[in-house]
Amino acid sequence: MNALSMIATFFKEGGVVMYFMLALAVVVISIAIERFIVISRAGGLNSRKLADDLVFYVQKGNLGAARNCSRMSNAPAARVAEAILLVAGSDETKMQSAADDAATLALSPLSRRLPHLNVLANVATLLGLLGTISGLITAFSAVGAADPSQRSAFMAAGISTALNATAFGLMIAIPTLVLQGYLTGLVEGIAEQVDETSIRLSQALGERNASPAAGQVLSLHGQKGAPAAAGRAGMVSQGGAQ
Repeated sequence: MNALSMIATFFKEGGVVMYFMLALAVVVISIAIERFIVISRAGGLNSRKLADDLVFYVQKGNLGAARNCSRMSNAPAARVAEAILLVAGSDETKMQSAADDAATLALSPLSRRLPHLNVLANVATLLGLLGTISGLITAFSAVGAADPSQRSAFMAAGISTALNATAFGLMIAIPTLVLQGYLTGLVEGIAEQVDETSIRLSQALGERNASPAAGQVLSLHGQKGAPAAAGRAGMVSQGGAQ
């Protein structure tokens, strides 16, 4: 109970600006919780296992199973893999373009409202500074108009208001910046997972597309060499008959 009373006294002595900062803190907490839920769901997929499975199916030539595997999740890495598999068999430029477009559409919603946290942290600091200036103005004004016996009390109250407002603003701004950095790091980690999945899948598809082409070149060389070999064999047989 003593702690609650100290908190209430601290808040009350901070002045009117404390209520604005309290409302700002509620907004910060709401945004942080909502972003954490969204980003956690997007990063819940084991992207390395997904990439291993996709590469395995592609190497086996089972693109249908690879597409079904990518459709099992709405995570950004799975959505990018599905976009690449939809244009499988195309050239590398088209697959890269499909991967970039899918990554942009999948990652953009994750960063939404994160810049707001930086703005709110700055606003909290400025509101604390406003409370500080307001408290000092009130203190000096009261000191000039008060009786000499009450000047020290008015000065102490004004300084208390100024310092409490500054402290409360910093208590909001610092955790807000930490939350923004943490959530931004989570989004960057998901982006790295998307890049890894995209690169591994594109390389597997590129190797698969190159293998039939190489086989076709070998068969064409074989077809061209077959008539010549047959002609040489006929000439030898005719010479032997003569």
